[in-house]
Amino acid sequence: MAPRGGFSNRLGFIAAAAGSAVGLGNIWGFPFEVGQGGGGIFVLIYLFFCFTLCLPVMLTEVAIGRRTNKNAVGAFTALGYKRWNFIGKLGVLSGVLILSFYNLIAGWSFGYIFEMATANFNISEGFNSFTSDLLKVGSYALIFMLMTSLVVSKGISGGIEKIAKILMPTLILMILGVVIYSLTLPHSMEGLKFYLLPDLSEIKFSTIYNAMGQAFFSLSLGMGALITYGSYVGKNENLVSSVTFITLADVGIAVLAGLMIFPLVGFLTEGSMSGVNSGPELIFVTLPKIFGTIGGVTGAIVGTFFFILLCFAALTSTVSLMEVPVSYTVDEWGISRKKAVVISAIVVFLVGIPSMLGHGFSCFFTEFAQFGDSEKPLNFLGVIMGIANDTFLPLGGFLIMIFASHIWKKENLDQEIMMGAPKYESSLLRKYMHLSTSYIIPIVLFSIFVTTVINTFF
Repeated sequence: MAPRGGFSNRLGFIAAAAGSAVGLGNIWGFPFEVGQGGGGIFVLIYLFFCFTLCLPVMLTEVAIGRRTNKNAVGAFTALGYKRWNFIGKLGVLSGVLILSFYNLIAGWSFGYIFEMATANFNISEGFNSFTSDLLKVGSYALIFMLMTSLVVSKGISGGIEKIAKILMPTLILMILGVVIYSLTLPHSMEGLKFYLLPDLSEIKFSTIYNAMGQAFFSLSLGMGALITYGSYVGKNENLVSSVTFITLADVGIAVLAGLMIFPLVGFLTEGSMSGVNSGPELIFVTLPKIFGTIGGVTGAIVGTFFFILLCFAALTSTVSLMEVPVSYTVDEWGISRKKAVVISAIVVFLVGIPSMLGHGFSCFFTEFAQFGDSEKPLNFLGVIMGIANDTFLPLGGFLIMIFASHIWKKENLDQEIMMGAPKYESSLLRKYMHLSTSYIIPIVLFSIFVTTVINTFF
């Protein structure tokens, strides 16, 4: 069997796992969710869920991975519960589906670097024409897939860990640079107020539901990535503090992303935060308009810099998503890492082709399906995103919680967490873990799963 390798130290694990959590979900997804969710109140609810619900799920997944030193599927078999390895298979499937459209969006970001560098700001009026150019976006997505594959093929310490240690601090510095610049612009404070001051009148079921979903997705939960990363962690590592640092890094960069983007939106709208694009267009239409407003060389430099930043964030996540099927293939099929990377990359890219076609190039994939009370048909990317993010991830998280608490048992989970964290045994966190993993989190995640299914299909 091919050797698995591992992280060289605790910093390597934290950087890689934080890189898995930090990505387009923070810099692309979080701001437009905040825009749709009413601003500051969404941020507050999101932060609450990250620490009360998501942190225990993350700690459980990493502990299962470390206990078994196996991939998301093999971990359940190694614990003696082969019948439960369907949870891992669901995670691998989720990872492949998410990476298939995530890589496409990363390709858009990569393409925008060149559009901004050449001051081609007309793209802000032609986002649809850009995404419907199959040759262009397909080429960008292929290049990004090759970059991801190259990193993963180098292994854990030589590839994933090394790139994470470079990209994570660089990403933070780049975001801080844009934050400082955006706060110097006229009307930036209006955007900041919208982002930071909670408006209680905006509390709705959809706000709570979307905040929970954003927290779960942005932390890479329920898809096997953290079980896989946990399998490369040494037995002496303190999982409690490591997982806390990872959660703080994810939340911190998401909050910084908002500090970067909403002052820019305030500048564009001259302080009026109503009527601003709050979907994916917030990044790919609104911001290029802002860079165009700046004008000249300065606008081109700021725009190019921003989309380089977005690509850095995307790469940290595509690497972790790719590792899920690669680790599964290496462990279960017994083949070399490089062959596993090639197989996984081909499968993921092929699965992503309908998403590329579904932005105006093909009418069939552009108007692929219409669910529930949606006003217009969803494209293929929207359907896959709904299936993977909104359905499979909460289902996977629910099943992992049921398995860890009621099948594998809390005592075994405690034993694994206490290795490297002896104070955990007498801590309040242990008592909260027992309560949350047994009852609170399964109920919440199952409710999200059922609500999604009902809203989608009925």
